[in-house]
Amino acid sequence: MKSRMTFMSAVAVAALVAVGGTANAETLRFGHVGEPGSLFAESAEEFARAANERFEEAGLDYEIQVHGASAMGNDEEMLTRLRAGTLDFSLPSTIMSSVLDEFGIFEMPYLVQDRDHMKRIEEEIVWPKLAPLAEERGYKILAVWENGYRHITNNTRPIVEPSDLEGLRLRTPRGAWRVRMFEEYGASPSAMAFGEVFMALQTGVMDGQENPFAQIASARFQEVQDYLSLSGHVYTPGYALAGKDRFNQHPEEVQEILQQTAQETQAFVYETAQRMEEELLEELSQEMEVNEVDIDAFIEASQPIYDRFGEEVEGGGEMVEQALELAPES
Repeated sequence: MKSRMTFMSAVAVAALVAVGGTANAETLRFGHVGEPGSLFAESAEEFARAANERFEEAGLDYEIQVHGASAMGNDEEMLTRLRAGTLDFSLPSTIMSSVLDEFGIFEMPYLVQDRDHMKRIEEEIVWPKLAPLAEERGYKILAVWENGYRHITNNTRPIVEPSDLEGLRLRTPRGAWRVRMFEEYGASPSAMAFGEVFMALQTGVMDGQENPFAQIASARFQEVQDYLSLSGHVYTPGYALAGKDRFNQHPEEVQEILQQTAQETQAFVYETAQRMEEELLEELSQEMEVNEVDIDAFIEASQPIYDRFGEEVEGGGEMVEQALELAPES
């Protein structure tokens, strides 16, 4: 009997090794709201794959597991869990402007020109100014990834000028500045968790929403929306985020692997985002009527939002001016 139990134990250990884990490995959970196939999902899974490979090479009993589609809660709930230490990583975007007003800089319409511009903003503004503020609130930014350029979908009419948004019931993420922006454009915006949006569109509770192509397609909004207007009104970063206290409890070698891998994953994120933009626009155009917008009209209508940000957020005007100075020469 003893030899049989020994044999069975050996088989169990072999099975665990075969699936890439050990019985005493510490599991780090990464939650996000993206659906399978979304940019969020691709980004988090690539980060987990690369980090787990490095853990194994270093002989460290750590493993990252990714839980998408709001399985760990909505963005707000995951932020709470990060601070409490019951979740290891999440990938928030717009909601960071609700945590700290200063992150509202990325809610300013047409601020970020392209990804090279975003890299300069990251170097000159995110790391020296925003990251320390996040740490004061209990969060550790590991890397800046991407959510993407946002576009408007709806079931009422094509949006060409801001006036076309008049009275439109539009879902936005939980970020005060996004709501204010669409109010300024004349819409009737309401903040809502991403996981609730499809049903709201399907039932007519909301007329439309705004998101990057990768979120629109992976959530199948094209099944319940008629029009896609290429506004590109905001570029939203995604933040590979950890709870500061929980992160600092890990051995220094683990911290280094996590930080380095997260930052190296940015190249994959940007490359994947660019590919998705090209492929998904073609895919979405097969199911929705697609139109260009009057960008100049939207930029003109956006000035009051810039003014309010400069007036209400300490140092906001200076940050915006600095970001604009980092823009590529036209």
